[in-house]
Amino acid sequence: MADNCLFCKIVAGTIPSCKLYEDDKVLSFLDLNPVNPGHALVIPKAHSADLNETSAEDAAAVIAAVKKVAPKILEATGHTAYNVMSNVGGDAGQIIFHTHFHIVPRKPGDGHRHWPQGKYGEGEMVALAEKIQALL
Repeated sequence: MADNCLFCKIVAGTIPSCKLYEDDKVLSFLDLNPVNPGHALVIPKAHSADLNETSAEDAAAVIAAVKKVAPKILEATGHTAYNVMSNVGGDAGQIIFHTHFHIVPRKPGDGHRHWPQGKYGEGEMVALAEKIQALL
């Protein structure tokens, strides 16, 4: 547990939350500032700053919890779909540096858009793929 981590304090029970699901590895609770009603977070109990630092075992447990919780959020809210995302790093919008995945329930006409799509220039996609493959 990181002493100054809000989510670690929620895991420890020193800060209250509206828990949805908990097991030995993960915790899910409603987001205090929801995009839509039912917006929830799923976090590993073990502290890691972001997905890059999260163990494969904890990441798998988080995804298993997302799969368990998300359909029940839809059932409870009447929404028809959901987005799952994790902001990794400040430039991506991460504010709390404890790995977490958002479950954002969606419905037609909810007013939220997806990010704009771009295009690769001639040869850029293949060159980038080769660069990433070489690093893997």
